[in-house]
Amino acid sequence: MRERLYRVEAIVLKRTDYGEADRLVTLLTPNLGKLREIAKGVRKPTSRKSGHLELFTHTHLLLAKGKQLDIITQADTLDAFLPLRNNLERIGYAYYLAELVDKFAEEGTENRALFDELLRALAWLGETTTDPDVLARFFELRVLQYAGYRPQLFNCVHCGKSIEPTENYFSVEAGGVLDPECVQTRRAQLEHAHDAQVIPLDVLKVLRYLQTREWATVRDLCVSGETMLQVETVMLRYITYHLERNLKSVEFLRELKARKYVANE
Repeated sequence: MRERLYRVEAIVLKRTDYGEADRLVTLLTPNLGKLREIAKGVRKPTSRKSGHLELFTHTHLLLAKGKQLDIITQADTLDAFLPLRNNLERIGYAYYLAELVDKFAEEGTENRALFDELLRALAWLGETTTDPDVLARFFELRVLQYAGYRPQLFNCVHCGKSIEPTENYFSVEAGGVLDPECVQTRRAQLEHAHDAQVIPLDVLKVLRYLQTREWATVRDLCVSGETMLQVETVMLRYITYHLERNLKSVEFLRELKARKYVANE
């Protein structure tokens, strides 16, 4: 019986060595969602596919149906995003974007919006005018939206009232912001908000801005380093709660930032 061949457009999210010369490759596609395929012989020096299956590469693939995993038989690069590969920090953020998508995307489930968002984010990351921290927070909120975990930032997740510009609370368990009255007078009734913590008004404003604006507007956002660090803390708490695990790339980024801080002292 002849192998059935099919073509896909994909972004390489992850690669794992397999056997003596093969690799397992995790891909994000616009129509088939996340796929795990095998690239046979790709680690051999003579392989023509290896350069087209680098991490974060936008590629066009020809695959053959296999018994367990489909086999990548041809690969052609559409965009290698070379500008971001010249900067270690931006490579670290690319790892983070890819890992975030890998953990939230479902295998075999179409999610073209997520594919398009990652494709754009990798291109933006290569632009010298892009603040990678702002892009990461913007991208996190988009991924959460496409995965069905969009945090509620405009209404109290308990009573539904509009959030006022005062000292409110954020609960990853409840899925968003709680007004002070609900937390202070009804905490015992809040079944899923025992983790509620104060969220500074500036942090809430930044999160709302990132959630409701397009990148063309967001890219010019300018806030203090302290506020962005607080925004990052809120987002990582939220993401870690829903994934029930820490992301490996977060620690890598922290190490890079620590080295950068020491170097600048």
